[in-house]
Amino acid sequence: MKTLIIHGQNHKGSTYHIAKMLADKIGFEQTEFFLPRDFGEFCVGCTRCFLESEDKCPHYEKLAPIVKSMDEADVIILASPVYVLHVTGPMKAFLDHLGYRWMVHRPEEKMFGKQGVCISTAAGGGTKSTNKDMADSLLHWGVGKIYKYGCNVHAIKWDGISDKKKAEIEKNTSELAKKIRATAGHVSPGPKTKGLFNVIRIANSKIASSPADNNYWKKKGWFGNKRPWK
Repeated sequence: MKTLIIHGQNHKGSTYHIAKMLADKIGFEQTEFFLPRDFGEFCVGCTRCFLESEDKCPHYEKLAPIVKSMDEADVIILASPVYVLHVTGPMKAFLDHLGYRWMVHRPEEKMFGKQGVCISTAAGGGTKSTNKDMADSLLHWGVGKIYKYGCNVHAIKWDGISDKKKAEIEKNTSELAKKIRATAGHVSPGPKTKGLFNVIRIANSKIASSPADNNYWKKKGWFGNKRPWK
């Protein structure tokens, strides 16, 4: 079993510590990427990933190692501190590059058997909207089980968080890790994910967003009785 953490910042602050704490408690083999250190390109809006193939993206070679790790992982943790009530710029830029994997285009069927976690922290508020930014992508990638953990730490740095708040974080991450371990290996997407897939399946069978998408869905057999989950 493998856990992938994609950090929405380079520094190791509160969000980093909570994500790492959760991953350690899950106990699987870990891989980490830091944004923008490991990927910091902005989508240029060329649409070649949609209309042709993802390998036509001008940033494909830089993005490929992260995508490969996503496909190999059983648990994907997206972690971002709150920046003006939303994810960091590097996290948003990364998610923009994965638009071609949204269900309306060419979702990777492996995603439907994975678990995803959104983690955000703030000195004050904004964790709900920040987690939604990341959860939207997890949902549209087809990730079978999605968790959100937002924590208002009331501090600027990890060392400034009170002992009481840290004890709460320890408790919450232990409970979440227990749920993830219990579900690992037999994830089935819920009604929301399946419903979204079926709505898109019907729409794509009538009006495909691109020939590349249409051919992909036909090859997978999803216009018929096949589905990307067991």
